[in-house]
Amino acid sequence: MPRMHWPSLLGTARVGNYMKSTGGNDLRSEFEKDYHRIIGSSTFRRLQDKTQVFALDKSDFIRTRLTHSLEVSSFAKSLGQNIAQYLLDNGLDPEFTPGMKADICDILMCAGLIHDIGNPPFGHFGEEAIRDWFHRRMKRLSYKGMPLEKVLSRQMLLDFIHFEGNAQALRQVTKLHFLVNENGMNLTFALLDTIIKYPVTSEQMKPESGRIQEKKMGYFHAEEELYHMISGTLGTQGVRHPLTYILEAADDIAYRTADIEDAYKKGCITYDRLVRELKKAGEDAQKRKMVVDTTRLDPVAMLDHQYQKALSMGIEHPGLYAVQNFLVRLQSNLIYCATYGFTSNYESIMNGTYGHDLFYRTYGDWVIQSLGDIAFRYAFHTKPILQMEVSAFTILNFLMDRFVPAVINYDTELPMGMMEGKMVDLISENYRQIYRLYSRGKDEQEKLYLRLLLVTDFISGMTDSYAKDLYQKLNGIS
Repeated sequence: MPRMHWPSLLGTARVGNYMKSTGGNDLRSEFEKDYHRIIGSSTFRRLQDKTQVFALDKSDFIRTRLTHSLEVSSFAKSLGQNIAQYLLDNGLDPEFTPGMKADICDILMCAGLIHDIGNPPFGHFGEEAIRDWFHRRMKRLSYKGMPLEKVLSRQMLLDFIHFEGNAQALRQVTKLHFLVNENGMNLTFALLDTIIKYPVTSEQMKPESGRIQEKKMGYFHAEEELYHMISGTLGTQGVRHPLTYILEAADDIAYRTADIEDAYKKGCITYDRLVRELKKAGEDAQKRKMVVDTTRLDPVAMLDHQYQKALSMGIEHPGLYAVQNFLVRLQSNLIYCATYGFTSNYESIMNGTYGHDLFYRTYGDWVIQSLGDIAFRYAFHTKPILQMEVSAFTILNFLMDRFVPAVINYDTELPMGMMEGKMVDLISENYRQIYRLYSRGKDEQEKLYLRLLLVTDFISGMTDSYAKDLYQKLNGIS
């Protein structure tokens, strides 16, 4: 793999072009145009009714996918500014120019907005439920008397068994947002490549390798040609775009700290328990020989300082004040760690050989890991979340049970049952139009694969409320 170069990595090519304004009055850069296409889309707006952690929560302080995406966008831009300025100040790369700083900030800001845009309803559990359904049910489905496992290629089968919201995000913004034509939002290649966290197919993924870019799949078979067009143009064939590492770090900072704040506000963890957990996590990190530098980052001392400050100010809820202000200051420390992680591993990142996240072997690594572990035990594994997951499983399984069998004979010469036809008619016309466009001229195998994607497209595009309402209506529940 030859070394990557910024002039290529920041390429503004698009698959197709929208009608351009005349007169030269549009002074926006290509990446600023991406930003306006994203925030003006209904797909982006739907994130306001998609779960981050607490599904269908009525509290105004609990994060949704929309508020999470806005936070990631902000952190990503800040990281981009820090890293770009470091490259310029230290002459780390002669090809990196001052003008590129604004471009990478705009790209990262946009990438933060759409990084979760392909996630189905009910958070990451929605992905797990869809994967589980295909793992259990694919063996029992048939087409023209043959099991689907024998009709579809191995990669097509694995696309569903390893269904991934990251891969769906690429599909969502390049095809499913039908506005002017079949190219979706028609975003720049630099932005699209940034959101591809895993530049491998479902056949190529190797979770056991330890290389972060091979952990999951990054694009479906349906978008494989598009991926090669993007990565071939930018020079990233088979490896991560450097900005992807920055986007991922911003995502980690946002959700790891937000999960703790939301868990505290929901009463899942107390101030004292959080202090004890952080103390224990620091001791365990030292035993595991992780980098623990309390002169630079001491979460327990930071948290206690904010608590004592709240007491001195006579604040009514000192624990809440301490947790919120501690997390804000912690975010700044983690931004510094991620900046160091990128700049200290710059050459291996640009050569496509770096296989870790940006916190790896920094003094923020153990903190990031500990926050995730605490959130899992005190928020994700609590009764309200478990009850939500059972409900989500029931809803998504019902929808998959009804829609997947219904589309198998759709658009073929085979007869469809009365109810199968009605179920297909319930699928958004937008998604059916996309299916018709991309199935044109394809063979039977490819068309069947695209019909199954038609269902995952439809269900992934649902908000939590819509999925719940549709389930209730189809079950005759008012």
